[in-house]
Order: sequence, then C-alpha cells, then structure tokens
Amino acid sequence: MGILQGKNILVTGVLTDGSIAFHIAKIAQEEGATVLLTGFGRALSLTTRIAGRLPQAAPIIELDVTNQEHLDGLASEVAKHVPHLDGVVHSIGFAPEAALGGNFLNTSWEDVATAVHVSAYSLKSLAMACRPTFKGGASIVGLDFDAQVAWPKYDWMGVAKAALESTSRYLARDLGSENVRINLVAAGPIRTMAAKSIPGFDEFEKVWNERSPLEWDVTDPVPAAKAAVALLSDWFPKTTAEIIHVDGGLHGMGA
Repeated sequence: MGILQGKNILVTGVLTDGSIAFHIAKIAQEEGATVLLTGFGRALSLTTRIAGRLPQAAPIIELDVTNQEHLDGLASEVAKHVPHLDGVVHSIGFAPEAALGGNFLNTSWEDVATAVHVSAYSLKSLAMACRPTFKGGASIVGLDFDAQVAWPKYDWMGVAKAALESTSRYLARDLGSENVRINLVAAGPIRTMAAKSIPGFDEFEKVWNERSPLEWDVTDPVPAAKAAVALLSDWFPKTTAEIIHVDGGLHGMGA
C-alpha cells in the first residue's frame, strides 16, 4: 500500500515529462493516489499529451490562476471527477522576459506585477479555490527556489519567490485551524521548461556543481518530486509553514 493510497491530488504545471510536477503526478499515482491535472491556453495541449505518459489516465481541468472565473469554477470541476481533494501541488511560475536576465533596475511595475501575481499570489488563489473541496484537512505543496539570497539573472522572479515563501507562511497561519498544511519544496536547479526561460541558467548549474556537498544532477527532478509526495502524505501531519530544501545541501553552505 502506497503512502497516498486513497487520496485525491490536484497537480498544476505538468508541461513536460522532465518537470518536477510530472514526476510528482507519476509518483503520486504509483503511491496510490488519484491524480487530477490542470492546464490552460496553448499549454493545455502540452499537458494533455504529457498526461499520456503517466502510469494511469488523469483528468485535466482548464485552469488559469489569473482568471477569476476559472478559480470560481474549480471546485465544481473537481467534483466531476473526485468527491474531495486531499492535496494540491502548486507548480506555477512566470516572469516576463524584461523581469529577468540582469534588468532588475529597469523592470517596469507592470512586468513585476505579472511575476508576483502568477508566481506568488496564485498560491493564495489556488488554495482558496480548492478550499471547498477539502474535507477534514489537506496538504498544499508549492515548488520554490530558495529566496534567502540574490541569484544571478533571477531578478524579479527571485522577489516573486520570496513573496511565495511569505504567502505560504500566512496561508499556514490562516488555514491551520482547518487542518490544512502549507509547505514548499525548494529544489536546486533542474533543466525544466521554466529553467530554459531564465537567461544565464548555466550559472546556477556552475554554482551547484562547485558548492553542493551532495552531488547534484540538474537533469534529475525525482528527488524534489519525492519530497513533495512525502509532504502530501500523512507522514508529516504536524508540519506546516515549512520550506524543505532538496538542493544537495547548498543552502546550508557558506562562501
């Protein structure tokens, strides 16, 4: 019996089979969960195609986290497939090109607002949209990139990730009385579709290869996915407002 046996899990952000989100969905199914996916716009066709590579078929719900109509209708869409949700994976992030790549001092508020809305505020939006589907508690897990320090070329996405981390703590505070846990997995750099959009991503790889005490593989999303699945399970019943680092230990190293 798997650690997610009988649980219903909603996973956002499955675009390629190299993504952390895809492997969360895959491992969750292998651990006994019924998995629902979301996608929207042009990416919906990618999600549909990649879903075919999962061990089991997974329903796909259209969801744009910046579209209030989608958010308002999410609980009803979920109810078409499962009676309730036990877990939600927030794997959503986006920053316009002008907000990345060393343009920090010149980025407009409009571009910053987009990055913060999609990458941070969406955690709160998704949690509230799923809230009616929680029966007696749930686990929400978001994917993070450690925002304790400034990273080369990451710019306003780094600020958005800091906002994501803070948002997770406030959600943990306000939803804890409903037995809803909110945690983040801060993964090291993985060569995902999202990573390809970050100018100078190879600089991240160089840092990890030199400083991580555990050997780091930028092509392996499984360790981060396993951490997320563990947090979705009942094995962390009193853990909330936490950031679990799956980065080979680099976050704990000094210069």
